[in-house]
Amino acid sequence: MAKKKSSSVKKTKLRLVIFGLSSVLAIAFTTFTIGHYWVEIYDKYKEKQELDQKLADLKDKEAELRVDVDKLQDPDYIARYAREKYLYSKDGEFIIKIPEE
Repeated sequence: MAKKKSSSVKKTKLRLVIFGLSSVLAIAFTTFTIGHYWVEIYDKYKEKQELDQKLADLKDKEAELRVDVDKLQDPDYIARYAREKYLYSKDGEFIIKIPEE
């Protein structure tokens, strides 16, 4: 009877050890997996913030370009722009460029 009791105690201890190790492994695996997904989510969040900023910058740039396109539709603006930028003059006009400081 003592051998039976000692054998069943050993089996019980073995089962507890196996169950404990499997539980620890399962918890470790779950923790690792959840941590990995949190890192991915954080990276995607940062990437989204950067892309949102780029989108806002591009929308601002698009608005500026649309204003420029509208201005370039006006012949008076084109004439003034050519005079200022490329020192273009009408007949009989003198161009004096004053350097900006």
